[in-house]
Amino acid sequence: MKNLSFAAVLLAMIAIIGSACTPKQGVTTDINKAAVKGNWVLTDVKYEGIPDNAKVTVFDQAEAKCFIGSQWVLPDNAAMGSYTLNASDNNCAPASQKIVWSLFKGANGMQFQFKKLYSGEKAKNVTDGYRVDVLGAGSTMTWRANVNFEGNNAAIIYTLQRQ
Repeated sequence: MKNLSFAAVLLAMIAIIGSACTPKQGVTTDINKAAVKGNWVLTDVKYEGIPDNAKVTVFDQAEAKCFIGSQWVLPDNAAMGSYTLNASDNNCAPASQKIVWSLFKGANGMQFQFKKLYSGEKAKNVTDGYRVDVLGAGSTMTWRANVNFEGNNAAIIYTLQRQ
């Protein structure tokens, strides 16, 4: 009887600890293609170790803040997709870019990686691309890009909302 009570207490403790470690609703730490594919809008860009008013060009395209409001289409069909930048009040030019995307298991977890595709190019012939850490994906997705800013380690945090 004493062993049965000990086992019941142990199971209860495991259940309590396990429920305390569950992720927030709408976000999964099990990052896979199914969690990432879909249509997204990039809703926020934050800097860590970079002044908020800094002009930081990302993805060899535009300033990071110009990506706020951008539409990311990440379908499951052979991982072809696109992103579209909208014109804004921050002197940002509109642009549309075809990409091929995938997930990569990096040393610190899953990374979203993509290559830009221009007219007539095949993905296998494109050697340059971009990677960001995926911190979570569900109804929102968060990317973290570690960067060097003026000789110091810094990061850009992107928040996307599923459409």
